[in-house]
Amino acid sequence: MKNIVLFGPPGAGKGTQSERLIANFGFAHLSTGDIFRRNIKGNTPLGSLASSYLSKGELVPDRVTIDMLEQEFDTSASGSGFIFDGFPRTIAQAEALDAFLGGKNNQIHVMVAIEVPEEELVKRLLLRGQESGRPDDANEEVVRNRIKVYEEQTARVAGYYGAQGKFRAVNGLGSIDDVYERLIGAIGL
Repeated sequence: MKNIVLFGPPGAGKGTQSERLIANFGFAHLSTGDIFRRNIKGNTPLGSLASSYLSKGELVPDRVTIDMLEQEFDTSASGSGFIFDGFPRTIAQAEALDAFLGGKNNQIHVMVAIEVPEEELVKRLLLRGQESGRPDDANEEVVRNRIKVYEEQTARVAGYYGAQGKFRAVNGLGSIDDVYERLIGAIGL
């Protein structure tokens, strides 16, 4: 069993690469973005709360995110391990995840960051917004704010895992296949 944090700014390709890892290796996928969107679509109280932050390109508060993810982890099963996509986004979340997994005699094995220049991210996200209708990808100002929030708040998590010897970075430019091959090498699969 291998637990992976798949990391990177919005639009880096985490979802696309997660799909391939799941199909080829049988990982369970825990994506906070997917969980938030499902709750927003279902008009749950969590969805309303999450929407109030996400619509401005801000992070949902740690405690709400952690509680939601722990519930999802407990209801998902995987012999191969888990891909945490979009989580943790803060050092407090990383510490809470380590404590939660430690209580289950488990751990994060590797954190892989997909690195992509900002202008390419903006281009990808705006295109995704046109194709998918996702409102958080349709407005350039919101997109740039999401990237800024990532750089200011989320990128610090790389240092947390780096101090544990678990951080790897891969170039997110090129074809989906090229990025996937780099990702497999970084994970050690």
